[in-house]
Amino acid sequence: MAAVGDGCGDPTCSSPATPVDAPALPLWRARSVQLAGAAGLLWVASQVTAWAGGPVVLGTALALGAVLAGGATFVPGTLRALARRKLGVGTLMTVAMVGAIALGEVREAAMLAFLFSLAEALEDYAVDRTRRGLRSLLDLVPARATVLRPGPAGLVESEVDPADLRVGEVLVVRPGERLATDGTVTEGQSTLDTSAITGESLPVEAQPGTEVFAASVNGGGVLQVTVTATVADNSLARVVHIVEEAQDRKGAAQRLAARIAAPLVPAVFVVAAAIAVLGSLLGDPGVWIERALVVLVAASPCAFAIAVPVTVVAAIGAATRQGVLVKGGAALESLGAVRTLALDKTGTLTRNSPAVVAVLTTDGHDDEQVLTVAAALEARSEHPLATAVLAHWAAAHDGAPAPVATDVQALAGQGLTGVLDGVPVRLGKPGFLDPGALTGQVRDHQDAGATVVLVESAGQLLGALAIRDELRSEAAEVIARLRTMGVATAMLTGDNARTAAHLARAAGITDVHAELRPEDKATLVDRLRSSTRGGVGMVGDGINDAPALATADVGIAMGAMGADVAIETADVALMGESLHQLPRTLAHARRARTIMLQSLALSAAILIVLIPLAALGVLSLAAVIVIHEVAEVFVIANGIRAGRSHQ
Repeated sequence: MAAVGDGCGDPTCSSPATPVDAPALPLWRARSVQLAGAAGLLWVASQVTAWAGGPVVLGTALALGAVLAGGATFVPGTLRALARRKLGVGTLMTVAMVGAIALGEVREAAMLAFLFSLAEALEDYAVDRTRRGLRSLLDLVPARATVLRPGPAGLVESEVDPADLRVGEVLVVRPGERLATDGTVTEGQSTLDTSAITGESLPVEAQPGTEVFAASVNGGGVLQVTVTATVADNSLARVVHIVEEAQDRKGAAQRLAARIAAPLVPAVFVVAAAIAVLGSLLGDPGVWIERALVVLVAASPCAFAIAVPVTVVAAIGAATRQGVLVKGGAALESLGAVRTLALDKTGTLTRNSPAVVAVLTTDGHDDEQVLTVAAALEARSEHPLATAVLAHWAAAHDGAPAPVATDVQALAGQGLTGVLDGVPVRLGKPGFLDPGALTGQVRDHQDAGATVVLVESAGQLLGALAIRDELRSEAAEVIARLRTMGVATAMLTGDNARTAAHLARAAGITDVHAELRPEDKATLVDRLRSSTRGGVGMVGDGINDAPALATADVGIAMGAMGADVAIETADVALMGESLHQLPRTLAHARRARTIMLQSLALSAAILIVLIPLAALGVLSLAAVIVIHEVAEVFVIANGIRAGRSHQ
C-alpha cells in the first residue's frame, strides 16, 4: 500500500491487504486510524499537562503512550524493511523519535509519532476500500447455469455450479438469463445486453458463430452456447485479475514525499554517524554524541510528514464540496500530473440514453404514420430501442400513451411483427425489411453512427427511424478546454468503428479506438503510459472500464450514473453528470500538486540549513524544535490554500 510503503521504505512492509470479499469497515473502525487517533489524544493530553504545570511523570507517561500508539502503525513495518536493508522516511522518523526520547524531549517524539501515523492511516484505509470494490464484479456470475449433458435418453438439461463448467460443453441460455462464462453461439438467434462487458447501451445481435462473453444478458431468444473458457479464466475473471494487478502496481509506487526524502535518509545517518565518531575522536565524546542526536532530531522530516497530508485534506475537502471524490493523496498527486486523458464513449462522452434523431418517410407518408406504427409495435417491449421510440412518441403527443398493436411477435435479431387496426405491420433492421428508396438516407445515418429501424404497414414501407446515443451537449467544449490546458485526449469504446469515428469528430477527438473489450482498453491505456509524457488518466463509467481505470496513472469514474465497481476501482469519482467537472478537477489537482511541491521544497530547505547548524553546535535542541514548529505552521498555512475551490 502506498502510504505504509512510503512510510517504512518498502511497500511489502505494510500490513496485509484487506481481502477482496472482506466487509467494508467505517473509517473509525480501521485499526490504523484508531491508533493514530489515540496517539493524537495522548499527545494533546501531554501538552496540556505540561502547560498546566501538572506532574512531570504524568506528562511523560502520556507522551510515551502517544509514541507507542503512533509508532505501532509504522515502526514494525520499518523494522521489517530494515531487515531487508531498505530505508525510507519511516526509518528516519523512527530514529528521530528514539533520539528525541534519548535527549529527554518525549513530547517532541510523541508529536512526530502522531503526525506520521495519521498520514499513514488515512492512505491505508483509502487503498483497502478500493480493493473491496472488486466484489461487485464477482456478483455478475449467475449462481447456476444450465448445461446439456449426457443422460439415459441422450442429452438432457442439467443445472450446475458455473465453476463446474468445462470447455466444450453446451450452455442453454434462456431470455433474461445471464451468461455464466464465455462461449460461441451454436444454435438460436437473439440480442444480448453486453453493457456489463462493453459498456454499450444498444444490444448486439447473437446468432450461430457469434462470440459471447460472461455476464451478458440474453434478450428474446433461446441460445445454445459452446463454452470456450472456464469461469476461472473467462473475460470477467480477466477483468478482476487486471484490476488487482494494476492496483498492486500502484500500491508499490513511491509517493512524492518519499521520492524527495529517499536520498535524505541515508545521508542523514551518514552525517550523524560521522559527527559522533569524528567528534569523539577529536573532542569530548559526550558533547559530540549529543550533537549527533540533535542532528537526527533536526533532520526529522516532520514538515515533510505533514506537507502532503495537510494539502491533501484541504484539496480533497474542496473537491468533495464540488461533487468530486478524490481517494487520497496518491490519487491527487497523480491527477495533478495528468497530460493525457483516455475517455470511454458510452456514458462518459454520451449520456448512455439512445434517442430518435431522425424520422425518414417515403413518398406519400408522413412522420406521424411512421411513429404510430413503430410505437404500437414497441409499446410492450423492454428493448432499449423501444424506450427511445416511446420517449419520442410521448414528446410528440404531450405524454399521451402510445397505441398498442396486437399479435406482436419478436423475431430474434430481426425485428417485430404485429397487427394494428386490422392491418399487418412490421418493424426491423435493413435486411429484414428492404429500405428501397430510403437506401441512401439509411446508409448516411448509419455512417453517422445511428441504428436504423424500418417501418412497414400492409407490406408497404412507410419510413424509418434513426436512433443514436448522442454526445453530451458539453462534450466538444470540454475537449477544447482540455486541449487549451495541454491535455491530449483519446476515445476508447466497445462500439463499432463507424459510430465511434462520427462521435469523435463531433467531440473534437482525433485519436479513436473502437470495438474494444475491457482487457483491450487496459492494454491501450498501458501503451499510452509508455509512449506519452506525463501522467495518463482514464475516464469511464462502467464495469467494463474497471481494468483501464486501474491500469491508468489515475482512474476517473463518472459516478452519478456509473457502476459501483467503476467508482470503487477509480481514484477519482465525478458525482455529477456534467463533463465540465473534468477540466475543473484537473486544474484543482494541478494547483494542489504545486502547493505540495512548494511545501516540500520549503521543508527540504529548512533541513538543509538546520542539519549543518546543529552539527556545528550553533543550534541547541530547543532551538531546533522551535524552528521545526515554525516551519510546520508555514507548511500547514500553505497547505490550507489548496482548500480553495477552483472555478
